[in-house]
Amino acid sequence: MAWVRTAVALATGGLGAAGLAARHGLPVLATAAFALAALCGGVLLIRTGLRYRRVQAALHGGKPLDAGLDALFAWLGTLGVVAGAFTFVFTIR
Repeated sequence: MAWVRTAVALATGGLGAAGLAARHGLPVLATAAFALAALCGGVLLIRTGLRYRRVQAALHGGKPLDAGLDALFAWLGTLGVVAGAFTFVFTIR
């Protein structure tokens, strides 16, 4: 459930922020960073169904859980939001 919330927040927040950045003439870096966050959120959202099945199989089979690729997308999306926010803050006068 937490992965779904993270994915939805990144996808919708990144998409909305990218749209606002583009409409208000912010640097392309801000728009690209927010678009990266939206893309990472979309990928995470697609992967949640696969992740659920993998986690269930690992729990029932007594195997260790692996969240490496999903965690990478979550971090990249978060870094995209941070980069976009910094660009926004430092370009607004």
